[in-house]
Amino acid sequence: MYFTDRGIEELTARRGEEEVSFAWLAEQFSIFVDLNPEFEVPVERLATWLARLDDDED
Repeated sequence: MYFTDRGIEELTARRGEEEVSFAWLAEQFSIFVDLNPEFEVPVERLATWLARLDDDED
């Protein structure tokens, strides 16, 4: 188990029934990076990955 799995499991347990918009998620990413600028690159990579999920792979 990766360390991050615990956080993902907690997120699912606490908020798994909620529905959110991508606009809300993007706002939360921005707030998180403002509070934790050292995570700017990983958050950017995650946001880009999520934005491109439906793109055809070349």
